[in-house]
Amino acid sequence: MSAKIGSPKELEKLRKEIEGNKGPYRIIVSVCSSTGCVALGSKTILKTLREKLAAEGLEKDVEVKETGCLGFCEKGPRVTVYPGGISYFQVMPEDVSEIVDGALRGGKPLERLLLKDEKGKPAKRLEEIPFYRLQHRLLLSDNEKIDPRKIGDYISIGGYSALAKVLIEWTPEQVLGEVKRSGLRGRGGGGFPTWRKWESTRDAPGSPKYVIVNCDEGDPGAFMDRSMMEGNPHKVLEGLMIGAYAMGASKGYIYIREEYPIAFSNVKAAIEQAREYGLIGEGILGSSFSFDVKVHSGAGAFVSGESSALVEAIEGRVGEPRPKYVHIAEKGINGKPTCLNNVKTWASVPMIVLNGGEWFSKVGTERSTGTTIFSLVGNVNNTGLVEVPMGITLREMVYKIGGGVRGGKGFKAVQTGGPSGGFIPESQLDLKVDFDALTEAGSMMGSGSMVVMNDDACMVDAARYFVDFLLEESCGKCVPCREGLRVLSATLGRICEGRGEPSDLDTVREVTDLMKTASLCSLGKTAANPVLTSMRYFPDEWTAHVEDKICPAKKCKALIRYEVDAGKCKSCGLCAKGCPVGAATWEKKQPAVIDAVKCIKCGECLDACKFGAVTKVSGLQVPAKSVRGRR
Repeated sequence: MSAKIGSPKELEKLRKEIEGNKGPYRIIVSVCSSTGCVALGSKTILKTLREKLAAEGLEKDVEVKETGCLGFCEKGPRVTVYPGGISYFQVMPEDVSEIVDGALRGGKPLERLLLKDEKGKPAKRLEEIPFYRLQHRLLLSDNEKIDPRKIGDYISIGGYSALAKVLIEWTPEQVLGEVKRSGLRGRGGGGFPTWRKWESTRDAPGSPKYVIVNCDEGDPGAFMDRSMMEGNPHKVLEGLMIGAYAMGASKGYIYIREEYPIAFSNVKAAIEQAREYGLIGEGILGSSFSFDVKVHSGAGAFVSGESSALVEAIEGRVGEPRPKYVHIAEKGINGKPTCLNNVKTWASVPMIVLNGGEWFSKVGTERSTGTTIFSLVGNVNNTGLVEVPMGITLREMVYKIGGGVRGGKGFKAVQTGGPSGGFIPESQLDLKVDFDALTEAGSMMGSGSMVVMNDDACMVDAARYFVDFLLEESCGKCVPCREGLRVLSATLGRICEGRGEPSDLDTVREVTDLMKTASLCSLGKTAANPVLTSMRYFPDEWTAHVEDKICPAKKCKALIRYEVDAGKCKSCGLCAKGCPVGAATWEKKQPAVIDAVKCIKCGECLDACKFGAVTKVSGLQVPAKSVRGRR
């Protein structure tokens, strides 16, 4: 099954052959082999499953598939059994025999491995699980069906038929027109109309033209692109080739960050197999279109997600952005016209071709069409990948899909758009998730990370954290970003340590305004978002830190102290035993004492006390040598 495919008819013939040669399998067991499930032990489950089948001579009855991520990562490893599509979660190796025996004998599903719906009823299929009910999975839907390292699996479900359609039936202009009708906007964060970027690259003089898949994805808590590349690399590759055809490009790169070894390996395998089948190379499917593509491993720099910095990295230099008066659509790789799009953007293209741009435009909102994938993480009950139509509200994301705030805590904020995004408060929970609404709220879509924060979060400290992250990741090429982030880091550090002055707030506003206006690339221009949204939506917390020298959330170490309530203290000594520096002391029949000077604010005494006698108090460190319990 390795002969080159010379035409769309041969592709369709191969598809039918694959379908007809699937063997006499009665059962298919799909085991998630994405990074999350591998970390939780799915490789051991695969080994146990294959040993079970071999020992009992069941290889011809049960087919084993290593498949991609379905999103509910914290509930892995995930195993799905067909027919029926029954999904089991948090599977252990010792569960394998029971799963196989039950499936072969037509027994009842193992309820203890099924997730529950809102009423506590076992849910056999994904659509019955609250986490999946509001999702609209167009990009992720095939992950449970195919082995990403087997091109035949992708071809069997219609893979590469969109490429065949455009190469034989459509002109490049027709492809551009259909993408324009779809309203598809770049999923990497900028939201720029895809067709316009493609058109600019097509019309720019110079040859050869290049296309790039951006799988850098450096945002903390983001793993959407990784999961697409791990679970269905052929869909991305097919979309890339369709775009290349529309733009007149003949060469491509897939840029993957070095920390994604499974994605890198799966993409390399996909390219090799596609080349073996004649789907990459000269005269693809009997057309005049020729295309080749390489994989480039990125060094993990956050700034390399910016288009011109990524081009610099591919060319072998340090990933630093270029001046913006020349776009890479005109002068990119080797000075030639280059189009860069995100993984999710390219993956959307084949289904637009097959179903039509109008079909795609009916999903989502008028100006933000289709679906996109978010990583829903942080202080939320259900974490993982979520694919939803554009226009869903933040409240639905957090409470219906996410199951609410973890641990019964109150909701404080949700950060969208990664380190350069913004904090959105509870008053804005009914905001629609689309490019324009999030930008108006002071945040951004970004690549799709969404971090939920509970009421324990300090929004001043949270802004400081992301400023420090961006300072570490900034390339330092331009003064506004390099020096602006240094000033912000130092200023916010002082404020969180109780040394802030009212004039510091003016400094923050002046610096952020300069960075937004004069920075070379979007890292510097958007670095102000966490700070500005924190000040905009949580002004009382800034006032408390600067004027009152307290941290209302009791998060900033310099602005808290630990005390003992003598009325509750049982003189058990647990706090003293837990203190690593001897700041907590006690004597028999006497309440414990915490030396505020020695205390390093580690919280061990608070965790050790079983009687609620140790309390965390907001306020500057008191100058006295020790603080006795309140009476």
